Amino acid sequence: MAGRSLKLKYDSEKEPSIGRSKAQLEETRKRLSAAHAAKVRPHLILRAYSQFIDNFLLHLWRTLVDDGAGRHQLSLVAVGGYGRQELHPGSDIDLLILLARACSGEEVRRIEQFIRFLWDMGLQVGHSTRTLKECVHQARGDITVVTNLMEARHLTGPAELLSRLNTQIAPTRMWSPRKFFEAKRQEQVNRHLRYGDTAYNLEPHIKEGPGGLRDIQTIQWVGHRYFGTPDLKKLSDEGFLTDAEVAELLKGRELLWRLRNGLHLLTGRPEDRLLFDYQREIADQFGYRDGAQLAVEKLMKRYFRTVKELRVLNEILLQHFEDAILHSRRKRTTVINRRFRSIDGLLEVSHPEVFKRQPFALMEAFLLFTQAPEVRDFRGNTVRLIRTNITLIDGAFRKDIRCRSLFMEILKSPSGQTKALRKMDAYGVLGAYLPAFGRVVGQMQHDLFHVYTVDAHLLFVVRNLRRMDISEHDDELPECSRLMQGLFKKHRLYLAALFHDIAKGRGGDHSTLGESDALRFCHAHDLSDYDATFVAWLVRTHLQMSWVAQRQDISDPEVIDQFAAQVGDQERLDNLYLLTVADMRGTSPKVWNDWKGKLLNDLYHDTSRALRRGKGQLIQAEDKIRDIQQETLRLLDDDRVDGVSQLWAQFDQDYFLRNVPESLAWHARLLLEKSAADFPLVDTRLDAASGTARFLVCSPDSEDLLCRVTAGLDRFSMNIVDARVHRLRSNLVIMVFVVLAAKHENTREFELDGVVDRLRSHLLSGEWELPARQVQLPRALKHFPIETTVRFSDPEAQDAATVMEVVAQDRPGLLLQVAKALLSCKIHLVNAKVGTFGARAEDIFYITDRDGMPVIDPVQRASVEEQICTALP
Repeated sequence: MAGRSLKLKYDSEKEPSIGRSKAQLEETRKRLSAAHAAKVRPHLILRAYSQFIDNFLLHLWRTLVDDGAGRHQLSLVAVGGYGRQELHPGSDIDLLILLARACSGEEVRRIEQFIRFLWDMGLQVGHSTRTLKECVHQARGDITVVTNLMEARHLTGPAELLSRLNTQIAPTRMWSPRKFFEAKRQEQVNRHLRYGDTAYNLEPHIKEGPGGLRDIQTIQWVGHRYFGTPDLKKLSDEGFLTDAEVAELLKGRELLWRLRNGLHLLTGRPEDRLLFDYQREIADQFGYRDGAQLAVEKLMKRYFRTVKELRVLNEILLQHFEDAILHSRRKRTTVINRRFRSIDGLLEVSHPEVFKRQPFALMEAFLLFTQAPEVRDFRGNTVRLIRTNITLIDGAFRKDIRCRSLFMEILKSPSGQTKALRKMDAYGVLGAYLPAFGRVVGQMQHDLFHVYTVDAHLLFVVRNLRRMDISEHDDELPECSRLMQGLFKKHRLYLAALFHDIAKGRGGDHSTLGESDALRFCHAHDLSDYDATFVAWLVRTHLQMSWVAQRQDISDPEVIDQFAAQVGDQERLDNLYLLTVADMRGTSPKVWNDWKGKLLNDLYHDTSRALRRGKGQLIQAEDKIRDIQQETLRLLDDDRVDGVSQLWAQFDQDYFLRNVPESLAWHARLLLEKSAADFPLVDTRLDAASGTARFLVCSPDSEDLLCRVTAGLDRFSMNIVDARVHRLRSNLVIMVFVVLAAKHENTREFELDGVVDRLRSHLLSGEWELPARQVQLPRALKHFPIETTVRFSDPEAQDAATVMEVVAQDRPGLLLQVAKALLSCKIHLVNAKVGTFGARAEDIFYITDRDGMPVIDPVQRASVEEQICTALP
C-alpha cells in the first residue's frame, strides 16, 4: 500500500451541519491514521488531506458565504502549508479571505459564520480577512507575510483578485531577490540559534530545528523568489543541485513528513517536537525493535543523520543563491596553490578533477581552511565535489603519508581546529577517514545525562579545549586556560578528546576499546611510542578523575595518594584534568557547575602536591594536622587562641583532616562565642569559588538529628551535594552541609537571609515527620525510570567506615529518606558525597554503627537496603 494513491471522499450532497461535519472529519482522520500505519508515502497523505479540506471548504463556502449570484467580491485563498498542499493531520488551516473592497455588514456576518463553523467542528483555523490594498501594505513591511502570500492557492471566488495580488507582490515591486534572500538567511540564522544551532537535540523540533522542514522550505522560498517556482527539481535544471542531491532532499523531506504525520496522529494535535513521550511509539511505527541498540536509538540515529545531510544541502544551496543573487558582480580571486583558490573568501578547487587526480587534496582543503587567512568558508561547488569524491577516502588514502601528515597538521594548527573538524564531520570526511568516528555519527544515548549525539559530544570536547587555549576566554576558566596555554604537545590532548568516547555503542568498556583505537591511530600516524601510550592512557582513564572527585572522599590523604599513584606524574595530571573539565562541560549544559569545578580543582591541587612529595612518600597524619592547626591559628584573633586548644581537644583526627583551615576557624569562632543556651547553633557561608552555600549545625547529639536537619534543608528547597558529620567528646555533633538551591545551579542566584533562623526554629520544634513536599517531577524524567539499588563495600581498615552506594531516580528529599532508614537501623552517617548525572542520582554514604565501627552485619545491611528501596521506589 506504500506506493498507492490515497483518496479521501467528502460527501457534498447533504447540507453541512456541525455534527455531520465532525463525523466526516473524524472518519477522515481515521483513514489518515490507517494510511500512515500502512506506510502510504507521506506526500500522498498530505495531498489527499489537503484535497479533502478543499472540497469541504468549497461546499461550506458556497452554502454560508457565496450565494452564487456573484454579488460578493470575496475570494477564498489557501496560504502557508495548506497553500502548498502540505497539510499534516494536525496542522492549522491557513486561509486568506481576499476582498476587492471593504466588507459590507452582511458579508462580515457571513464570513464570521463560516469561520465559527470551522472552529465548532474542531478544525484549527488561522485566517485573515484583508483587502487587496491591505495585503500589499502588510507584505511590503513583513517578510513572513510576503512569504505566506507567495504560496497562496486560489480556492473559490474571483480568481483575478489573487492574480492582481501576485502581480503587486512580485519581486519587481517589492522584496527583490537580494533583499528577500538576505532576510530569509538571517531568519534562518536566528531560528537555528533558538535551538542551540545544533540538529542534535535530544528532543528535536521536526519543523523548526536545524536541518528540519523549515530549512527545506527556506530553499523553496528563495528559489521561488529567484526562479518563480518553489519546485525543487527546478534547482537541478538551473544547475544549483545535482539530480542525486534533489533526490536526497526529497527523501529527507519524506522522512520528516512521516515523522510529523506520526506525531500529529499520535497526539491528536499539531505536535512538532519529537519528545521522549513519543519517541518509543514512533520508533515502533517505523518498525524498529530493541536489540544491541534500543529501537528509539535506531530511530534517532536515522533522524540525526538525515537532518545532518539536509543541513549540508541547505548550506550548498544558500551559498549558490548568495553567489547568484548577491555576488553576480566581478569576483575577487586569490590563487592559493595549484589545487585551490579563494573566490570572495570561499575556498574553491581550481579544477573539478582535482580530488580524483590528487585524493590527498580532500584533506588539504581542510588544512587550508584553518591556515589561509583569506578563506572564511567552502564554496558550494567544492562542498559538492568533496561529498561526491568521499569514496576516495579508503584504506590506501589512510595509509598515504601525505594524508596522515595533513590530518596531524590540522590538529597541530595554531587555530581553526574546531571549525575544520566540524566541517569535516558535516561533509562526511571525518567519518570516512576515521571509520570508528563514522560509526558513532548520529548515535544518541537514551538518557538525560548526555544531551548530544556521540559525534557531536566529541567535537564539543575538542572545542572546549581549544577555547581554553584562546586568551580572550581566560575569564571562563582561568586556571584551565593557564594550563592549556602552557601545555606541551597539545595535539595529544586533542587526539584524546577525539577518541575518548569513540567506542561507545559497541558493547564492552568503551574506555578500553577506545584506548585500542587511539593506540592504533597514533602508531599509524607516526607518533612516538611515548606519545601513543600517553594518548591511549588519557582515553582509558578519562572518567577516573571525575569519578574520584565526585564519588570518593578527597579530603582523605589516602584517596589522594592512591589517585596520585594511578596518575604517575604532573604531565599526565595536567592533561587528564583539562580533558575531564572539557568532557564534563561538553556532556550537557546542566552537568557542569561551580561545585563540580571546585571538586576537580581541589583534587588536581592535592594530587599535584602529592606528586611533588614523591611516590611512596605518604603524608603523615600528625604532620598534616599540625600544619592545619597552625594555619587555623593564624586566621584567628589572639584572644581566642587559648580557648581553641581546649575546644580542639574534643575532636578526633578525622575532623582536622577533612576540613580546611578557613572552615576550622569559622567553626571555632562560632563555638567559642556561643553558650549552651544558644544550641542548636546554625550558621551559613557562601563559597564564591564553588558557587555553593555551607550550612553548619551544632547541637547536642540525638538519634533523629540528621533527619531533622535534612528535612529542614529539603523544606527550604536546598539541594544537598555534600555532608559531613563530626562527633565531639562532649556529646555535641557538628554537621556541615554543602548545598545548591533546588531551582538554581548557582547559589549566587538565591538569598540565604532568613533561612538560618527558620532552620533553627525548625530544629527546636523537634518535628521532622512533616507532610512531604509535593514535587512534580519534570516530564522528561518519567521516561527514564531508574531502579533504586543499594550496595555496600567493606572498608580496608577494621575501624574505617563502611561505604554504602545508593543509585536512584534523582528527586528532592533523597538524603532525608536515607537518613530515616539509617535512623531506623541505628546507623550513624559519617560522610556523604551526593552526585547527580542527568536523571540519575549516585550517592555515596560513609556509615558506621553506634560504636563507630563498620556496618558488617548482613541483617542490618539488608534492613537498610529494604527501607531505602521502599522509600525511593
